Amino acid sequence: MPRYMFIVNYAPQGAKALMDSGGSARRTAVEKTASSLGGKLQTFDFALGADDVYTILELPDERAAAALALTVSGTGMAHVRTVVLLSPEDLDATAQLRPDYTPPGSSR
Repeated sequence: MPRYMFIVNYAPQGAKALMDSGGSARRTAVEKTASSLGGKLQTFDFALGADDVYTILELPDERAAAALALTVSGTGMAHVRTVVLLSPEDLDATAQLRPDYTPPGSSR
């Protein structure tokens, strides 16, 4: 199943709600959300610095990933960036593809 990393940054009201309910409750909520989309939580970590949360979910497809990101961002409580993750085997298969590509400025 494809894996996606969601990088979350809380808005002020989202941070306040997080402090009121706690980190474990937030992880449980994300786990439940992933399950409702046919997926599974792999990792959930809070971070210090520019980003507030890094979580990796297995989800059935990009539609499920987009639905989750849009739903969370749509609340106004957090902003989500989504990264599609590739396994080493995915990269092996990718390396076998040879796209017919002309770089900018090339007269090929």
